[in-house]
Amino acid sequence: MSVKGMVIALAILFCATIVQGFPMFKRGRCLCIGPGVKAVRVADIEKASIIYPSYNCDKLEVIITLKANKGQRCLNPRSKQANLIIKEVQRMNFLRHQNI
Repeated sequence: MSVKGMVIALAILFCATIVQGFPMFKRGRCLCIGPGVKAVRVADIEKASIIYPSYNCDKLEVIITLKANKGQRCLNPRSKQANLIIKEVQRMNFLRHQNI
């Protein structure tokens, strides 16, 4: 291999390692797009999931799974209903860990 070919191969390898370290998305890969809804009918809630900020997404997400296969909704984490749900999920997790 010529010196010119080796320099080009090393330059490509160097560029590939630099590009791999760049984040693809500035805010990460959040599940909720936008601020989310303010409230959901309590009777329609099957399950609530709280996803805390992490490397993948820098915001708190409250995801509600609806009954009867109606899908999922993202709650605005600053809404009154979301705050109540977050407190209840934290309380349930605390009680679950106490019984271990």
